[in-house]
Amino acid sequence: MKKFSHIIARTPAKSLINGLTSANLGKPDYQKALDQHNSYIRALQQCDVDITILPANEQFPDSVFVEDVALCTPHCVIITRPGADSRRAETELITEAVGRFYPNKIEYIQVPGTVEAGDIMMVENHFYIGLSARTNQEGANQMIAILEKYGLTGSVVTLEKVLHLKTGLAYLEHNNLLAAGKFITKPEFQHLNIIEIPEQESYAANCIWVNERVIMPAGYPITKAKIEALGYQVIEVDTSEYRKIDGGVSCMSLRF
Repeated sequence: MKKFSHIIARTPAKSLINGLTSANLGKPDYQKALDQHNSYIRALQQCDVDITILPANEQFPDSVFVEDVALCTPHCVIITRPGADSRRAETELITEAVGRFYPNKIEYIQVPGTVEAGDIMMVENHFYIGLSARTNQEGANQMIAILEKYGLTGSVVTLEKVLHLKTGLAYLEHNNLLAAGKFITKPEFQHLNIIEIPEQESYAANCIWVNERVIMPAGYPITKAKIEALGYQVIEVDTSEYRKIDGGVSCMSLRF
């Protein structure tokens, strides 16, 4: 059965308060964001993984969101090419960190492709790739070609009204898929056991499975009860400051 052994995260920079956002929730409070990140790391520490914490980088306000710049698969790591111009050079920051775990197994998305791995969800050996403002068709095509080189598969998913694919979806292993909004009825997911997230709790659709625990944002009791009913141990973390800059639970770590 799948098991994660390593996590990579990055300490938030003070420049985080100027991160990209479409949320209209105001600027994050840096000290609160730092405290929340520390709680997030403590939650991961409960999940039987080794954690590498990278230093803050003030040059990149969004660099705490390490998930977007690399896709860690069982066989290789794929360095993405973010759709947001201000995030492009973040890939240089992450390459050395992930390269230690994937010697001679680093692949790259090339111009004119764009991909942010927040748009990619792994279900067994298949990778669903959301076409969004940050991930284009060329990037998805390159990603699928790389995956196929390593015996994996990929397919594209169209998105409506969300920043990233994993804004509205979370695969919890064991055929269980959390889904919100339009994702509930997407034909490509109907073979999975779909757990519907109510509209008022849609933010909670972004969770992560880490070795039979599910880490989810705090304050969403309906979603929590549904996840617990499936038999998972739930760990809640407050991510209110990250929500202000379009961030969620999955964005802040690479899990492999």
